[in-house]
Amino acid sequence: MKQKPDHGFPARDAIVAFIRANPGKVGTREIARAFGLKNADRVELKRMLRELADDGTIAKRGRKMHEPAALPPTVLADITGRDSDGELIATPAEWDSEENGTAPKIRIDTPRRPKPGTTAGVGDRALLRVEVTDERDGTPYRGRVIKIIDHARSRILGIFRKNPDGGGRLIPVDKKQAGRELNIAKQDTGGAEDGDLISVDLVRTRGYGLNSGRVKERLGSIASEKAISLIAINAHDIPQVFSPAAIRESEEAKPAALQGREDWRDVPLVTIDPPDAKDHDDAVHAEVDPDPNNKGGYIVHVAIADVAYYVRSGSALDRDALQRGNSVYFPDRVVPMLPERISNNLCSLVPGEPRGALAVRMVIGADGRKRLHTFHRVLMRSAAKLNYAQAQAAIDGKPDDTTGPLLDPILKPLWSAYELVKLARNERDPLDLDLPERKILLKPDGTVDRVIVPQRLDAHRLIEEFMILANVAAAEMLEKKNLPLIYRVHDEPTQEKIYNLQEFLKTLDLPFTKQGALRPSQFNRVLAQVSGEDYEPLVNEVVLRSQAQAEYSAENYGHFGLNLRRYAHFTSPIRRYADLIVHRALIRALGLGDGALPTDETVETLAEIAAQISVTERRAMKAERETADRLIAHFLADKVGASFQGRISGVTRSGLFVKLDDTGADGLIPIRTIGSEYFNYDETRHALIGSRSGTMYRLGDVVDVRLVEAAPIAGALRFELLSAGQAIPRGRKRDGARAERRAGTHKERMARSKKERKPARPKKSGKSKRGKSWKG
Repeated sequence: MKQKPDHGFPARDAIVAFIRANPGKVGTREIARAFGLKNADRVELKRMLRELADDGTIAKRGRKMHEPAALPPTVLADITGRDSDGELIATPAEWDSEENGTAPKIRIDTPRRPKPGTTAGVGDRALLRVEVTDERDGTPYRGRVIKIIDHARSRILGIFRKNPDGGGRLIPVDKKQAGRELNIAKQDTGGAEDGDLISVDLVRTRGYGLNSGRVKERLGSIASEKAISLIAINAHDIPQVFSPAAIRESEEAKPAALQGREDWRDVPLVTIDPPDAKDHDDAVHAEVDPDPNNKGGYIVHVAIADVAYYVRSGSALDRDALQRGNSVYFPDRVVPMLPERISNNLCSLVPGEPRGALAVRMVIGADGRKRLHTFHRVLMRSAAKLNYAQAQAAIDGKPDDTTGPLLDPILKPLWSAYELVKLARNERDPLDLDLPERKILLKPDGTVDRVIVPQRLDAHRLIEEFMILANVAAAEMLEKKNLPLIYRVHDEPTQEKIYNLQEFLKTLDLPFTKQGALRPSQFNRVLAQVSGEDYEPLVNEVVLRSQAQAEYSAENYGHFGLNLRRYAHFTSPIRRYADLIVHRALIRALGLGDGALPTDETVETLAEIAAQISVTERRAMKAERETADRLIAHFLADKVGASFQGRISGVTRSGLFVKLDDTGADGLIPIRTIGSEYFNYDETRHALIGSRSGTMYRLGDVVDVRLVEAAPIAGALRFELLSAGQAIPRGRKRDGARAERRAGTHKERMARSKKERKPARPKKSGKSKRGKSWKG
């Protein structure tokens, strides 16, 4: 229903009220329609919305507006307690309190006849459908349970250490609980042996001395680092055993046949993966386009394992895959999303074997831009299995017995097509951060051999760019067919983070002007200015921290980092559930046969799935990171007292975090151990600054440290600082203090502006100086 004003343009308060009443659903189009605004009014509307966003009254999420730090319509939440009326209260499971303040409370509505599997209790984690309420009692949201993700846990996870009397102690695996051991009486050990990973129920707490616990479950021995990933698997409740029904379905599955498929077995597609890859779900091929209207252009084929053919919606395999959300990769093992019969056999594109695939044929112009694409359900046969270094060596003039015969007919056309694609990529100018990733190599016994930084090769970039092209093509095709899908989205940085970045860059005399739409190229210009400078790693790290986190969503608000308007994951359905959804949607959209997305899958149901798999993705990342920390702590445990060089990787009020150069290990230098004076935390400079001397320790600084303590089970290291800090340039300390007194933090200024806001200025006609907002 239109809310057309009686005269003139709607007031700011009316627009804000409308946005608040429709959280997550409002864009410029919806506001204009609601207030009956014509095209001539849209310039003024956009100007007003920019002002509201700049002063913090509203926030933008892609093309949609909402209240600052508002919750999306579907959210994963932890049920934390009950209110005075006995109703359940929840808070969002993923919440950036530093950026958004205190997490909002959600009062949960409990229907008289709840659906099976939706009865929640305190301590549970659940997927909720939420909406804003008008209540002012500290619970601005009401929610309805869609699905219970995880039931309450009252257990503590740790390592059992046996005492001579037959009892023992639990050493917690959680860093936050390091040093808080539990006593376990002899009768409560449950047969646990020294070194076992166990879960323990808290039996008794004391005001002094050790608390007591009872062994609930023995989860296996961690006698060697080879089993240390067990800690993360169990601490994060990562499913590692498939249901009998899923195993049965995988064993009964038959190889894909030619019937109903195009025959691509003569197309010489090749896989290019890491040397230790367990599955191969993508293959590539390129050839010169014979079309005279595309002179200098290429045709690129990307074939992806047809997982949807084997994993049907609603099957046991599908239920297990959704519960996992993705595969999890540890140095010593992989916890796969699908059983080995599917992932490493029927869907692995091994050389010489016919395999079902969903393929995209893309025509690339001489300018590197994709001109058109088509999708095909095919039967293919990989011509070769190559690793990145092997393929690169062949192109660089050092082919081996495998790559020699492939060089001219297969590899050179791939590289020629990639050279074209690079032109379009450079024109698009995505965010270009230089953040090397380390890889832990193990010895046969499972102990750490060494930590390396694999070289970035053109072979890596070639596969990445071809996969990005295929992902974009999938999103474009499904939008064209008006089918729902799960997007891979990455929002632009918030106003708060941009302000903090600008203030930081000022301390380095680096300009960052935000005029008009924010684009990755603005960050790239800053990164280019510091290339080769001592503080290059520092600036790269701070720019990274200013970015939002990528996630899955049924609503498209673009991918800021890649500078793409639409993007979906299509190329790894063996290890990501989002890709499987996209495959099913393509099969349905193009009428390609069995395994299609069911017709009852709507934007609402896909939003629930997107929220769930975004959480499982973050769970996997955290488990992988914690396992690496524990492995490195084991590796360094016998090197206490040794000195190392590293960089300051984090600055907090509690101290400095340092990442060692040779291993990438992170450890803490407590602030109380730094120098002989009091150190202040300077949030703008990302530094600790001595109150008397002005000595500064800053994010990115190279420092020497001594290893004081290693806690392998918790994966924690403690260092002692050996290096002297740097002096703040004359004048900057005074200027910085003055600016801090004058301005306060950005949040404080925003809060003041809301309390002391002056009446809106008279409207001005004409185009805003800031131009149009980029809607990425």
